[in-house]
Amino acid sequence: MKKTWAIENAAAADSAAAVTGGAQAGTRADGMPNWAERELASTFADEYRKSPGMDKPFLLLTLLLLLIGVVMVFSASFASAYYESGEPLRIFQRQLVFAVIGTAMMIVVSYVRVKTISRWSTHLLLISIAMLILVLIVGIRVNGAKRWLGIPGDYTSLRFQPSEIAKLAVVLSFAQIACKFGRTRMKTFKYGVAPFAAITVTIFILLYREPHLSAAIITTALAAIMMHAGGTRVRWFILAGLAAVALLGLLVFPNLISSAREGGVSGMVEQTANPKTDFSGYGYMGRRVNAWLDPDADPLGDGFQIRQSLFAVGSGGWLGQGLGQSRQKYLYLPEEHNDYIFAIICEELGFIGAILILTLFGLLIARGYWLALHARNRYSALIVIGITSMLLLQVFLNVAVVINLVPATGISLPFFSYGGTALLIQLVQMGIVLAVTREIPLTKSKEETDEAENFA
Repeated sequence: MKKTWAIENAAAADSAAAVTGGAQAGTRADGMPNWAERELASTFADEYRKSPGMDKPFLLLTLLLLLIGVVMVFSASFASAYYESGEPLRIFQRQLVFAVIGTAMMIVVSYVRVKTISRWSTHLLLISIAMLILVLIVGIRVNGAKRWLGIPGDYTSLRFQPSEIAKLAVVLSFAQIACKFGRTRMKTFKYGVAPFAAITVTIFILLYREPHLSAAIITTALAAIMMHAGGTRVRWFILAGLAAVALLGLLVFPNLISSAREGGVSGMVEQTANPKTDFSGYGYMGRRVNAWLDPDADPLGDGFQIRQSLFAVGSGGWLGQGLGQSRQKYLYLPEEHNDYIFAIICEELGFIGAILILTLFGLLIARGYWLALHARNRYSALIVIGITSMLLLQVFLNVAVVINLVPATGISLPFFSYGGTALLIQLVQMGIVLAVTREIPLTKSKEETDEAENFA
């Protein structure tokens, strides 16, 4: 009976195939689905076969910097950790945990589709702004600044900085907005300047109120980079730069104006040649500028940290004192495992070791921009440009602060400075770049090639 039923069904299937001109794609002659044929015929399979997978050089450079960074946190922190808690491995263990969790998050994020990232970018921006407002109300105050949300306490790990999320949100949301407006409308003030400026000013004011000058600087710079990459005309940046210089002149050089009034041209020339401007009236930022201009003026106060940093950099020489042999980390240099960890790198690994680490950063940044040029679409290219530029800005400004090239801003060194929130967000950012690389086709279609050429 069963055999007869099967034969009848097979005959019916053959008759249907004959009527329709053949078996349906992905279906066997007996009417059962052919899963292998359907998988090969699917769009997802086609896209997957065209993609080379995640970019191996970018991944390896990231993991190498992360590994070296964890080792340097161990070397730089054990003295202060032992002094503060009696546990020399406390800071290292926490950083190691964050590194492992962050690496797992990076791999997971690398499998997220770029369309999904784009869909949630605006929501992330709104959430980050809400958290920045919440910081000013119920934030945790540390060293005179409200920058954290979480559970209060000196040793708790349940806290994070919303500013780190805000920086990523600016990159993702600005890329989406630029793609939505298109290149033509991005050249106008209404679309290419006004909405971006409104968001940037809002975030800047919230960060300034914490105060968190480093995050405000990075966010503003990222906003300008994303606007320029998105198609905003250069003339708007020139006008903004001129306005900033004029405002800076009015705020920073009042003594020069008063000298010109009192002594005429000769008084102005003398003040310019021998500046004695005191910026203490501008709060903690003004004191940092004073320390930058003359660290020796207050060697035990505002100038102490930068002097100890320069001592550490200079004592490293060409080859360094050796890993673990730093002297400045024994409670001489404040924030030795955080913002000033590059000074410990210079002291222990020397000039050559520091250059090698900066070379690794340079290779990672160059690879990031190369991936942006080969991204599948405009949104993917923009977010890779933003994330890579953020990495470049943070590395440059951190090193510049350590060697006293610019005033102290509190910018951490990516993958090296101690901090759970920053490390997790940085690795998530690398995961987003890897997600973009998974969708880079081995051979682009004509539409994708035209889009890439128009973007360039």
